[in-house]
Amino acid sequence: MTDLNNNTAKGAVVPPPPSAADIAAANASIPDVPFEPKNFLAKFRLDGKVAVVTGGARGLGFSMAEGLCSVGLKGIAILDVQTDLGLDAIKKLHGAYGVQAQFYKVDVRDETAVNDIMDSIARDLGAIDIVVNSAGVADLVHAEEYPSEKFRRVIDINLNGSFLVTQAAAKHMIAQGRGGTIIFIASMSGSIVNWPQPQSAYNASKAAVKHLMKSLAAEWAVHRIRCNSISPGYMDTALNRSYTTLFNEWKDRTPLGRLGDPDELTGACIWLASESSAFCTGSDIVIDGGYTVL
Repeated sequence: MTDLNNNTAKGAVVPPPPSAADIAAANASIPDVPFEPKNFLAKFRLDGKVAVVTGGARGLGFSMAEGLCSVGLKGIAILDVQTDLGLDAIKKLHGAYGVQAQFYKVDVRDETAVNDIMDSIARDLGAIDIVVNSAGVADLVHAEEYPSEKFRRVIDINLNGSFLVTQAAAKHMIAQGRGGTIIFIASMSGSIVNWPQPQSAYNASKAAVKHLMKSLAAEWAVHRIRCNSISPGYMDTALNRSYTTLFNEWKDRTPLGRLGDPDELTGACIWLASESSAFCTGSDIVIDGGYTVL
């Protein structure tokens, strides 16, 4: 049997390795072409852009709004139902980053109000370039006891509200003619069934959000509107800490041994909002500490 690892099999001639002189001569023959370094971080900048963040008055939404402001936004619109928190949010963002910040009180389920507010944002801030759909709610209710009106509310805010906001913003992006980027905040709950807590409406809504994102990414690519989503795992928020028993169980089931910090979603949000992700659309980024790999 021929030894395939034997280079001398069947009389093959093995050339000697190149000498130091041969290597030096080869290197000397390479033309001296100037090599200009690239500033890859510059592509993460959002200078001159205007962003809209729903549910941006606190929590994950505010963290992502702050991240976008930190890389040069010209303007940001915070949409929320809580006026005091919303006004406080824009005060902080303007004071810390010098960005033009506006608050608009709105229920994302209200189609007329959403459309009117998008018109106001385009007028007040000059454009709409980025949308982050962060507004959302969840219930912990056993399915056999779930009141239909509560189930509909979760779907209406998480799914329908995201669509109404996105649709209204996309009309301005299409009219502006320079594209845009839309980021949906989905959840690992759109891919797995969380256990042991009962949250069928939330899980269903987030699975739908992910597929809505993919549908819009395909449909609006012709307009250079990119649509992507971020799917967080269990995050270390005040709300999650209030579920003491579940909090510890979530932590134990996460391979990294902890819940995520809200700011640990911000890098992905900046990347998706910026030109550094210019060839990325229709993608879902899971940030869950490894929870869904088990």
